[in-house]
Amino acid sequence: MKDSFSKMHPFVNFVYYTTVILLSMFIMNPVCLFLSLSCAVANAVYLNGKKSVLFGLKFVLPTVLTVSLINPVVNHRGTTILFYLPWNNPFTLESVIFGVASSVMVGSVVFWFSSVNTVMTSDKFVYLFGRIIPSLSLVLTMSLRFVPKFTAEWQEVKNAQRLMGKKRQSGFLPRLKEFVRTLSVMLSRTLEGSIETADSMKARGYGLKGRTAFSVFRFTRGDLIFLVIIVLLTGGIITSRFLKTASYSYFPTLKVLAFSLSDCVFYVVYAALLLMPLILNIGEEYRWRKSQQSI
Repeated sequence: MKDSFSKMHPFVNFVYYTTVILLSMFIMNPVCLFLSLSCAVANAVYLNGKKSVLFGLKFVLPTVLTVSLINPVVNHRGTTILFYLPWNNPFTLESVIFGVASSVMVGSVVFWFSSVNTVMTSDKFVYLFGRIIPSLSLVLTMSLRFVPKFTAEWQEVKNAQRLMGKKRQSGFLPRLKEFVRTLSVMLSRTLEGSIETADSMKARGYGLKGRTAFSVFRFTRGDLIFLVIIVLLTGGIITSRFLKTASYSYFPTLKVLAFSLSDCVFYVVYAALLLMPLILNIGEEYRWRKSQQSI
């Protein structure tokens, strides 16, 4: 699908995702957690499709389940005791609910980072941080592209071995040997690629003082308007948090969710911030279809 948000200035993309991820990590209100997870999944589906999200769930769900189970075992706060563990520590309802909330927070952050990995390409990171912290910029870009690149090359090596007549073996030891052989090839390719990358960057003078670089990014009026909206919505959310709007506590007892007028306004503003990329993309698609119909 056409993503208009990814075509905006890298600074706007970076500010938005940094803001959304930080708010998702520190606002533990159940309604806000649900909004963050829902919008993160919707954004990931729009950018990467349903199959990639379903593939990501295979890794997210075990993590979420682990966090949900471990928290009540190590966290014994709360007044509603369900039962006592074999080592005489209480297993409380509040710790269970907090564990579930923490796992939802982790899941939402993971899906937001999935969108970051799609929108914030390596050239955007180099553009933003190349002059300020060139070494860190290079490390970030290489780290972000390592997993998809490693996965693609792993499949390429396995396909090459199939073409060489090395069929997939059955049994634990034969499969282990096949895995070690593929891993050995991948390590050699990774080390060789690292050396070539280092030599190439050195030859191009990366990190030298006064080095210039070509960039296609331009800060437009639309970028400014979008950035101002982000700042205004974020400022309203932070101010409301200082005023204890939509506050929620899990300990010592679960607080009843409040839906006063100020709380509902807070939820609407928070949802508006989370949905900004989708609203922009849907608006651009509507304008495009309308222009096509008028031809």
